Amino acid sequence: MPADLFPGLAARTIDVEEVRIFCRVGGSGPPLVLLHGFPQTHAIWHRLAPALARHHTLVIPDLRGYGWSSVPESHGGAGYSKRAMGRDVIRLMEELGHVRFAVCGHDRGARVGYRLALDHPERVERLALLDILPTYRVWQNIKAGTTAAAHWAFLAGDEPGPETEILKDPLGYFEGLLAGWSGSGDLKRFHPAALSAYRQSCNEPTRIHAFCEDYRAGATIDVADDEADLAAGRRIGCPVQVISGRFYLTAGAESALEAWRDSFAPQAVGGTVESGHFVAEENPDAVLAMLEPFLKG
Repeated sequence: MPADLFPGLAARTIDVEEVRIFCRVGGSGPPLVLLHGFPQTHAIWHRLAPALARHHTLVIPDLRGYGWSSVPESHGGAGYSKRAMGRDVIRLMEELGHVRFAVCGHDRGARVGYRLALDHPERVERLALLDILPTYRVWQNIKAGTTAAAHWAFLAGDEPGPETEILKDPLGYFEGLLAGWSGSGDLKRFHPAALSAYRQSCNEPTRIHAFCEDYRAGATIDVADDEADLAAGRRIGCPVQVISGRFYLTAGAESALEAWRDSFAPQAVGGTVESGHFVAEENPDAVLAMLEPFLKG
């Protein structure tokens, strides 16, 4: 990753039991973890990091299986549940000396973030969720035919079906997703160095398998965990902010904010910004205008 995407932030690689996590660390103030989504890396945060680092100690990791972090072996999604990925975050933050912290996540990283907040409420002080619905709600919408999210079912398909198809043209597949989910329908809003990072991560067989395992977990383990918490009446205890683009991937009949208020975060605040799915890169100023006051409380 070219250093100029994160000036002033150190590059670290830290062992957290069975996984080695690459991250950027720097800034000053209360700790804030930034978690990226699919099919990207920690590079998604490069436009927000300079402003956030003025008031926060940033920890910006590559999730397991993504970017420069290690790729644990997994089948059937077992190694890529959001509960397991949340434990990576806790161990990483402990290694860096942080017990409590704020979390901001986009896409799959937001799913790790809300699972972490449900499983370990003593750890998460504030939670910002960028452009997602709860996982169980996405699958409800897919099965009801109200959500066009074909990649969820495709990537969660039985091994090695999706891996074999993607490996025929990895860059074509992943760049097609990046372009198709952006507001402009192309790659213009992505920094060339960030695109280079995404291409490196996407164009490698073990990581392609990891992406599929992430989605397999999302279709099985993560849904079961969501449903168990809903049945038990569990809710996220910390303040929650929901930020979505005008177009978001898993849209149903209700807004993203309404979906969270109706489920795990009844007191959630937030709204929408003019953007496609990649809000942190497509409209960083609007995201910061909402996110910074929320993080300050």
